[in-house]
Amino acid sequence: MNFLLFSIRLFSLVSKTILLLTLTIFISLSASAQSTILKKRINLQVNNVSISQALEEIETKVGCNFIYSPDLLDVNRKISLSNQNATLEDILQEIFPNEIRRIEVKGNQINLQPSKGKGTIMGKVLTSDGLPAAYVNVDIDNRKVQADENGHFSFTNVEVGTYKVSAKYVGLKGQEQEVTVASNEIVKISFTLYEDMRALQEVVVNGERVNRFANKTTEYVSRLPLTNLENPQVYSVVTKQLMQEQVTVTVADALRNAGGAVAVTNPSGGVSAYFRGFGTGINARNGMESTSDRSAVDLANIERIEVMKGPSGTLFGASVSSFGGVVNVVTKKPIEAKRTEVSYTTGSFGLNRLTIDVNTPLDKEKKVLFRVNAASNRERSFLDYGFNNTFLFAPSITYHVNEKLTLNVDAELLQVHNTQPMNYVFRSADIKQPSDLLLDYRKTLFHDNVDVKNYATRVFAEAVYKLSANFKSTTLFSFVSENVDHSYQRLVIWSSPSMATRASYVYGPVYNGYTNIQQNFNGKVKTGGLTHNLLIGANYRHYTSSFLFADIQTIDKIDVTKPFKPIVSQQIDKLVSFEPFPSPTQQTASVYASDMINVLPRLSAMLSLRVDHYKRQAVEGDEDGFKQTSFAPKFGLVYELIPKSLSLFANYMSGFQNVSPVSQPNGTRQVLDPLFATQAEGGIKAELFEKKLSFTASYYRINIDNATRMNEELFTIQDGKQLSKGVDLELITQPLPGLNILAGYAYNDNRIVRAALDAKIDGNKAGNAPENVANFWASYTFQNQLKGLGFGAGMNYVDKMYKASDNQFFIPSYTLANAVVFYNRQAWGIQVKANNIFNKKYWDSWANSQAPANLAVNLSFRF
Repeated sequence: MNFLLFSIRLFSLVSKTILLLTLTIFISLSASAQSTILKKRINLQVNNVSISQALEEIETKVGCNFIYSPDLLDVNRKISLSNQNATLEDILQEIFPNEIRRIEVKGNQINLQPSKGKGTIMGKVLTSDGLPAAYVNVDIDNRKVQADENGHFSFTNVEVGTYKVSAKYVGLKGQEQEVTVASNEIVKISFTLYEDMRALQEVVVNGERVNRFANKTTEYVSRLPLTNLENPQVYSVVTKQLMQEQVTVTVADALRNAGGAVAVTNPSGGVSAYFRGFGTGINARNGMESTSDRSAVDLANIERIEVMKGPSGTLFGASVSSFGGVVNVVTKKPIEAKRTEVSYTTGSFGLNRLTIDVNTPLDKEKKVLFRVNAASNRERSFLDYGFNNTFLFAPSITYHVNEKLTLNVDAELLQVHNTQPMNYVFRSADIKQPSDLLLDYRKTLFHDNVDVKNYATRVFAEAVYKLSANFKSTTLFSFVSENVDHSYQRLVIWSSPSMATRASYVYGPVYNGYTNIQQNFNGKVKTGGLTHNLLIGANYRHYTSSFLFADIQTIDKIDVTKPFKPIVSQQIDKLVSFEPFPSPTQQTASVYASDMINVLPRLSAMLSLRVDHYKRQAVEGDEDGFKQTSFAPKFGLVYELIPKSLSLFANYMSGFQNVSPVSQPNGTRQVLDPLFATQAEGGIKAELFEKKLSFTASYYRINIDNATRMNEELFTIQDGKQLSKGVDLELITQPLPGLNILAGYAYNDNRIVRAALDAKIDGNKAGNAPENVANFWASYTFQNQLKGLGFGAGMNYVDKMYKASDNQFFIPSYTLANAVVFYNRQAWGIQVKANNIFNKKYWDSWANSQAPANLAVNLSFRF
């Protein structure tokens, strides 16, 4: 009985197996037959015959029968074909490029199923900061494409119907949209992907995403859709991710990550950066004119900082660029996701900083997007007196009016109440460097109430309109105002290492207003075999100001080795007398054009020119007005040795500056002639292993024929020829999963070649131009165990630099070391940062002592 039951079960199992094998063989043979008949190669020559006649001839040659409905397929359409050794599948695709939905083969019968119509799906993928998301996978049904380097993707010949389109990328939250495709129409969609903290912990740390410090995609550097490898200009980008990882709270600290840049806070209140031997303010915001002359810049609303190297007058004009380059801050933009992040930082010297970032769509269709960033900062100085209190409120809104028009508006309202650095003048041969002074490293000569109060308003509006598939119009408006209630300038004149004369002059109220209107047209055209990537633009700038000024007043002379009291504002107020400071209105009208020409498949040439007409009105009883027309050409060559991986580049760039009169230490004003500079540069750029390794190396020479300089008395003199030359190196890499490295090195030799009024300084180093500057940062996040835990460390080296071109007083070189430990989860994160961990004594370019070792702790919540 048991044997019989076993036999029945065995027979049943064998029968099922045979049946399954038979079906498998049958399906395989059918698929093989279908594949074989469609892959059969024939010769077909027909001229002006109907499709039905062509199909009949194919039936004869192949030995098949076509099944179709004459009512649904237009088989009376005339065609001409000339095919030699072509597959049947390719011939049918040529006959029916859009009419056929599917081809089914049964034996020798070929069923042509008609299409209801086909359309196209086109779109773009963006990151949360509004930049193109490259190489994102986009899926629809069983079709998959990858977005290109500019975030663009498309599906052609999509059958009429409703589909779900999804965009996915490792470490970013995927998105899905439902679209309906109509016949002969183009459906346009866009995705905005933002970081998924859970995925970042579990996947990104495993090295599957490109180095998060290597995102150099930008729409501002060339105002053309060029990648880093396609751009003949050198630039560095300080990303939001890097600033967050380093617990950075000031723009000056953030700029340490840009190769060759040395940041400094000026006694007037603004922030400057020196690179390639020249200083520049933070004068660009989203590519438009901004200013940091007398007001601070808060990081809470900054997505990234772009540092463009070399004279950049062609696109940015004289008011934005210096001969060293341009510093452009890119603000945070609204995104489609709803999220909030609250961050609190505390630390040494009474640091208390609270920031909030709230983003939300305002409608279900996500056409209107809103974001607001705010920050409150309270901090004491490491000196015995001094403080820095700021408050920022920055709302922004994006409105996708329709498929063609997008509007963006954002604003920043910044209030600042703080104390500024001291302005030192040295009149003793015994003082060669700051350490020669006998003033205690952590003492100041002025009280807290010798302070600065100001507020800045920055407004930006943009309208982007798509004129056609290849051209767009961008209309921009920006307004920036600086309002200084009062600003005490702390002047100290040293007659010996111990004897100091304390003095002060006072600004305020001061108003500076900058209005810019700009129009750009971008597009691609072909002429013959050449492709042109075009930019045509115009800019109008209007500057007005009012300035109340109190001249320098000497307060007292003290021996800093003996007890002394800090100067208070009441002592200054009794001595000063205010007068209006001449502030002429300025107007600038500019037109510019740039053409990036693809000469050969791997060779591109850039031709650019700016014409700038500057007008400064006369000041009654003081100085005459003047007009000036300047031309700023720019040329570039790029040859891609390995497409999208390795390129050689060269550029010739020019810059000019309509220099405002400068205030001399004795209270007089010096009217300066406009300055002109040219740069020649060549180098190599590499982006390898899916951007896990990014490298730039270049050599440059910058010439100025009527340079200004600062003498030993800190008077500005314009009498010379100046040459700045050097090397820029930058490396951004992810050599191992979880390990990210950023390194930069800049060598600069900036000299006064000739000084007509002071021949003894010929060949001297220019002031504020260190010869060697290096930066390094590396961080590691654990991969499997201890997910979310990581640490980082870095250093900054700044070489010796002279304060003035007489090369007498110098700021000694210094090396700073910093370290951080962090632990991040999806909803929260904590970081502990140690700055200047070896407690190095060092001084800025104004000879002010800088903060000793200190600690900062950051706690963030995301929901």
